Amino acid sequence: MAPISGFKPFEGKCIRTLPLSGEHEGMIELNFNMEGESINKFNAAMLTELRTAVDGIQSAPGAKGLLLTSGKDVFFVGADITEFLDHFSKPEAQLTAWVSGVNRLFSDIEDLPFPSVVALNGIAVGGGCEVALAATYRVMSSEAKLGLPETKLGIYPGWGGTVRLPRLCGADNAIEWIASGEQWRADAALKIGAVDAVVAPDQVRAA
Repeated sequence: MAPISGFKPFEGKCIRTLPLSGEHEGMIELNFNMEGESINKFNAAMLTELRTAVDGIQSAPGAKGLLLTSGKDVFFVGADITEFLDHFSKPEAQLTAWVSGVNRLFSDIEDLPFPSVVALNGIAVGGGCEVALAATYRVMSSEAKLGLPETKLGIYPGWGGTVRLPRLCGADNAIEWIASGEQWRADAALKIGAVDAVVAPDQVRAA
């Protein structure tokens, strides 16, 4: 692994970061891979580790790019809804602080001083779609699906999806995606500009 100035690799139970080498020297890979789970989801542990990982990436002045990948067959299934009742039972100020904290985290990914690209190897919905929208570029498997199904739970995308999606594909397309709560195939995502490229499943990371 090639060293990057100021960068300390991170390894947790949900996330690991490492420098890439060879022709990708200067890039950092952030890999989502929850221990003991068949999927990735944004629970408290995942968000805490992502905050630590992003802080470390921000403090690496020698970095030239960020690659976000998944160690699972899916990219992300979204937030851990089993934690919602606990959040919704808290006073409004605490709930607002939690949502704002995740928004800051995703905005910090968006505001990195170098490009970022997400390798969407499988389903990316809810918060998984929203973190992908925070990256500079999105490369999607032809077998993957993308969407914001929160409205089917009676909530709306609160981690930046309502802002970033219309910037990419226009208000009409974004409203259809958000209001319907549907999961969209790769060809539909590419057509409206929600992703930048669609490739064969085994080519996602390389592309």
